[in-house]
Amino acid sequence: MSAELSRLIILIRGGGEVASGVAHKLARARFRVCLTETAEPLAVSRGVAFCEAIYDGEKEVEGIVARRVESASEILKLWRDGRIAIVVDPETSVRKALKPEVLVDAIMAKKNLGTKISHAPLVIGLGPGFGADKDVHMVVETNNSERLGRVILKGEAEKDTGIPVEIGGLTHERALHATGDGLFLTDRDIGDPASAGEVVATVAGKPVRAEIDGIVRAMLRDGTTVQKGTKLGEIDPSGDKEACYTIRPRVRAIAGGVLEAIMMRYNV
Repeated sequence: MSAELSRLIILIRGGGEVASGVAHKLARARFRVCLTETAEPLAVSRGVAFCEAIYDGEKEVEGIVARRVESASEILKLWRDGRIAIVVDPETSVRKALKPEVLVDAIMAKKNLGTKISHAPLVIGLGPGFGADKDVHMVVETNNSERLGRVILKGEAEKDTGIPVEIGGLTHERALHATGDGLFLTDRDIGDPASAGEVVATVAGKPVRAEIDGIVRAMLRDGTTVQKGTKLGEIDPSGDKEACYTIRPRVRAIAGGVLEAIMMRYNV
């Protein structure tokens, strides 16, 4: 990579599984990366989510470390140490100080929560809710289809199907969702075993049961307040604990699309 490319600043909105996979790939490619998050992230795939650093101060994913910071000066120091910065900044106001060459909206909200094409020289939206060459410059496909990871220069990504990634032939059966509003409580951690019919959590005192045998691949933090329909976690029937801490192939494909988009704009 040229010296000019290596100096690019990438600002990523979000700190969940997809945002973290993108940040990981770009950090390995020697870009300077900063993530912005809410004060109470709701990531379920916490084994591979840099937003855990909001709670714990630091999070490592496959050898790359993200650290929570409070100021732009701290961000610059982290970049010198080869680390990712993450800051509580849901409005992404830090962009005014950092002046990033690239802004990636990886919130995965299925709608645009305020990202504008004017926010950076290159603005990339992930998944549905963005119009390429309209409110962002490029869109990267996130749907688990033949178009996964494709860079879209005009138009929008496919609509979300709501179908979880298939593991062992199972999709919806793997996911845990809140059936009502209230306080989410669990004594299960990432990688713990679970059996079909077993209570693995409660919401407002009502039981949440696993539908299949496997291990807890993803789970919200204990003590989180949730709303009806919130994704609470996933059960993985493969029983592979290492997978809980490994970036999924789907996320790597999306991250590859983001890297392609950046190179299309700047590798000239």
